[in-house]
Amino acid sequence: MVTAGAARRELEDLRAAINHHRREGLCSEIVSVALPPRTEARERWLTRSEAAQLLWAAWRAKQVMRNKDTRRAVGRHVARFILVGLYTGTRSSAICGAALMPTIGRGHIDLERGLFYRRAIGRRQTKKRQPPVKLPTRLLAHLRRWERLGLARKALVEWNGKPVESVRKGFETAVRAAGLSTEVTPHILRHTCATWLMQSGVNLWDAAGFLGMTVQQLEQSYGHHHPDYQEQAVAALGGRHGARNPVNKEGRSGANVTKIDDISRGVK
Repeated sequence: MVTAGAARRELEDLRAAINHHRREGLCSEIVSVALPPRTEARERWLTRSEAAQLLWAAWRAKQVMRNKDTRRAVGRHVARFILVGLYTGTRSSAICGAALMPTIGRGHIDLERGLFYRRAIGRRQTKKRQPPVKLPTRLLAHLRRWERLGLARKALVEWNGKPVESVRKGFETAVRAAGLSTEVTPHILRHTCATWLMQSGVNLWDAAGFLGMTVQQLEQSYGHHHPDYQEQAVAALGGRHGARNPVNKEGRSGANVTKIDDISRGVK
């Protein structure tokens, strides 16, 4: 089944192609493409417990032959993909397209400097920004170990020594084994990373740069997870952390002013 979001994306591509054709002077008529309304942004993200379940399910996945599990591990490259997604919030295509050395047409990991160059060499910048990201210490230690053990020789995500273009099937298998809902897709790792950053109270500017999105996008989609979300508004209205109005305690109201508690008690 094609989702409404996927149909809209294909229609957007069609509209862009028609507009380009028209700008080149190759259209005799103006063709209009009607787009369906945008789908609402997904609120789903993984808790720490769910992320651990997903990782464990991918790590221990075994090949099934004649309805029996074998001892051959077939999901550990998916587990490595999940770790990178959770730690960097990088889109799945950029993770699968990353090499361990500068390569034309691919992003790459600099293990010495601890940087992930997400945008492929030679590819122009698009609206989906892919700035370099500094790798967290724990993830960098994993990456160096994977290279040392030969688990990742040329590409970040490999299966049988060859780069993996997509982990969709292996990811779906891990989701089922972990008992998670079918709405958990590879892209949810990006949502989860953004949500965890906000829950940890990370500065919006730093988090937006880390994820490769604008501060406005981050605040609009994930800002409500931040511990400081609407804190000043709550404080101004007498929230627990707000300063109380000193007039209520120390000031004396005029004789012609009716107090709020008098009204509540029916005093005139």
